Amino acid sequence: MAKEPANNRLERSPLHLLHRAGQCAADLFQTELGADDLTPRQYAVLLTVSLNEGLNQTQLVERTGIDRSTLADVVRRMLKKGMLQRRRTRDDARAYAVKLTDEGAKILKSHDPMARRVDDRILASLPAGQRDRFLGDLNAIVRVLSRLKEKDQG
Repeated sequence: MAKEPANNRLERSPLHLLHRAGQCAADLFQTELGADDLTPRQYAVLLTVSLNEGLNQTQLVERTGIDRSTLADVVRRMLKKGMLQRRRTRDDARAYAVKLTDEGAKILKSHDPMARRVDDRILASLPAGQRDRFLGDLNAIVRVLSRLKEKDQG
Protein backbone atom coordinates (compact mmCIF):
# COMPACT_ATOMS: atom_id res chain seq x y z
CA MET A 1 0.00 0.00 0.00
CA ALA A 2 1.52 3.31 -1.12
CA LYS A 3 1.83 6.04 1.46
CA GLU A 4 -0.15 9.21 0.84
CA PRO A 5 2.07 12.32 0.71
CA ALA A 6 1.66 14.42 3.88
CA ASN A 7 0.85 17.62 1.99
CA ASN A 8 -1.94 15.88 0.06
CA ARG A 9 -3.36 14.49 3.30
CA LEU A 10 -3.34 17.94 4.92
CA GLU A 11 -4.96 19.48 1.84
CA ARG A 12 -7.84 17.02 2.35
CA SER A 13 -8.14 17.40 6.13
CA PRO A 14 -11.10 19.56 7.20
CA LEU A 15 -9.57 19.85 10.67
CA HIS A 16 -6.30 21.21 9.32
CA LEU A 17 -7.90 23.44 6.69
CA LEU A 18 -10.41 24.98 9.10
CA HIS A 19 -7.57 25.69 11.53
CA ARG A 20 -5.44 27.26 8.79
CA ALA A 21 -8.37 29.31 7.48
CA GLY A 22 -9.03 30.53 11.02
CA GLN A 23 -5.38 31.52 11.42
CA CYS A 24 -5.43 33.41 8.12
CA ALA A 25 -8.67 35.17 9.04
CA ALA A 26 -7.30 36.18 12.45
CA ASP A 27 -4.13 37.49 10.78
CA LEU A 28 -6.24 39.56 8.38
CA PHE A 29 -8.24 40.91 11.31
CA GLN A 30 -5.09 41.94 13.18
CA THR A 31 -3.58 43.49 10.04
CA GLU A 32 -6.76 45.49 9.41
CA LEU A 33 -6.86 46.75 12.99
CA GLY A 34 -3.18 47.64 13.06
CA ALA A 35 -1.84 48.46 16.51
CA ASP A 36 -5.22 47.98 18.24
CA ASP A 37 -5.26 45.06 20.58
CA LEU A 38 -8.89 44.03 20.00
CA THR A 39 -9.03 40.32 19.20
CA PRO A 40 -11.56 38.55 16.97
CA ARG A 41 -13.05 36.94 20.09
CA GLN A 42 -13.38 40.29 21.84
CA TYR A 43 -15.04 41.70 18.74
CA ALA A 44 -17.46 38.74 18.72
CA VAL A 45 -18.31 39.40 22.36
CA LEU A 46 -18.83 43.14 21.76
CA LEU A 47 -21.07 42.46 18.77
CA THR A 48 -23.07 39.76 20.54
CA VAL A 49 -23.58 41.85 23.69
CA SER A 50 -24.59 44.88 21.62
CA LEU A 51 -27.31 42.84 19.92
CA ASN A 52 -28.41 41.02 23.09
CA GLU A 53 -27.87 43.29 26.07
CA GLY A 54 -28.21 41.56 29.41
CA LEU A 55 -27.06 38.10 28.36
CA ASN A 56 -25.31 36.15 31.06
CA GLN A 57 -21.96 34.50 30.41
CA THR A 58 -23.53 31.08 29.80
CA GLN A 59 -25.72 32.61 27.10
CA LEU A 60 -22.64 34.34 25.64
CA VAL A 61 -20.94 30.95 25.42
CA GLU A 62 -23.96 29.59 23.54
CA ARG A 63 -24.18 32.56 21.14
CA THR A 64 -20.47 32.97 20.38
CA GLY A 65 -19.24 29.37 20.60
CA ILE A 66 -16.31 30.51 22.75
CA ASP A 67 -15.65 27.90 25.43
CA ARG A 68 -16.62 28.76 28.99
CA SER A 69 -13.14 29.25 30.49
CA THR A 70 -11.87 31.27 27.52
CA LEU A 71 -14.98 33.45 27.56
CA ALA A 72 -14.58 34.10 31.29
CA ASP A 73 -11.01 35.26 30.64
CA VAL A 74 -12.05 37.40 27.64
CA VAL A 75 -14.84 39.05 29.65
CA ARG A 76 -12.50 39.66 32.60
CA ARG A 77 -10.00 41.44 30.31
CA MET A 78 -12.78 43.44 28.66
CA LEU A 79 -14.09 44.51 32.07
CA LYS A 80 -10.59 45.75 33.00
CA LYS A 81 -10.39 47.70 29.72
CA GLY A 82 -13.76 49.31 30.42
CA MET A 83 -15.52 47.76 27.40
CA LEU A 84 -18.06 45.79 29.41
CA GLN A 85 -19.83 45.99 32.70
CA ARG A 86 -21.67 43.25 34.49
CA ARG A 87 -24.20 42.98 37.23
CA ARG A 88 -25.93 40.14 39.02
CA THR A 89 -29.07 38.91 37.25
CA ARG A 90 -32.46 39.12 38.89
CA ASP A 91 -33.27 35.50 38.08
CA ASP A 92 -30.05 33.95 39.39
CA ALA A 93 -27.89 35.77 41.93
CA ARG A 94 -24.91 33.61 40.88
CA ALA A 95 -25.04 34.78 37.25
CA TYR A 96 -23.88 38.06 35.78
CA ALA A 97 -25.64 39.98 33.01
CA VAL A 98 -23.16 41.61 30.64
CA LYS A 99 -23.66 45.02 29.08
CA LEU A 100 -21.58 47.29 26.85
CA THR A 101 -20.14 50.40 28.42
CA ASP A 102 -20.02 53.65 26.48
CA GLU A 103 -16.36 52.80 25.74
CA GLY A 104 -17.34 49.34 24.49
CA ALA A 105 -20.00 50.83 22.22
CA LYS A 106 -17.47 53.35 20.90
CA ILE A 107 -14.90 50.61 20.21
CA LEU A 108 -17.51 48.46 18.46
CA LYS A 109 -18.68 51.37 16.32
CA SER A 110 -15.12 52.24 15.24
CA HIS A 111 -14.06 48.61 14.63
CA ASP A 112 -17.18 47.25 12.98
CA PRO A 113 -16.31 48.66 9.52
CA MET A 114 -12.86 47.05 9.76
CA ALA A 115 -14.33 43.68 10.73
CA ARG A 116 -16.75 43.90 7.82
CA ARG A 117 -13.83 44.61 5.47
CA VAL A 118 -12.10 41.49 6.76
CA ASP A 119 -15.26 39.44 6.13
CA ASP A 120 -15.48 40.92 2.63
CA ARG A 121 -11.83 40.10 1.93
CA ILE A 122 -12.29 36.53 3.10
CA LEU A 123 -15.39 36.04 0.97
CA ALA A 124 -13.71 37.73 -2.02
CA SER A 125 -11.35 34.75 -2.17
CA LEU A 126 -14.31 32.77 -3.54
CA PRO A 127 -16.30 33.34 -6.71
CA ALA A 128 -19.43 35.39 -5.95
CA GLY A 129 -21.71 32.45 -6.72
CA GLN A 130 -20.08 30.29 -4.04
CA ARG A 131 -20.09 32.72 -1.11
CA ASP A 132 -23.58 32.08 0.27
CA ARG A 133 -23.10 28.31 -0.08
CA PHE A 134 -19.75 28.57 1.74
CA LEU A 135 -21.35 30.46 4.65
CA GLY A 136 -24.22 27.97 4.75
CA ASP A 137 -21.79 25.05 4.79
CA LEU A 138 -19.75 26.60 7.60
CA ASN A 139 -22.91 27.21 9.62
CA ALA A 140 -24.04 23.61 9.03
CA ILE A 141 -20.67 22.29 10.22
CA VAL A 142 -20.84 24.46 13.36
CA ARG A 143 -24.43 23.38 14.13
CA VAL A 144 -23.78 19.67 13.71
CA LEU A 145 -20.46 19.60 15.53
CA SER A 146 -21.89 21.71 18.38
CA ARG A 147 -24.72 19.22 18.82
CA LEU A 148 -22.25 16.34 18.81
CA LYS A 149 -20.15 18.07 21.44
CA GLU A 150 -23.23 18.64 23.63
CA LYS A 151 -24.26 15.01 23.19
CA ASP A 152 -20.77 13.79 24.11
CA GLN A 153 -20.70 16.01 27.21
CA GLY A 154 -24.27 15.26 28.28
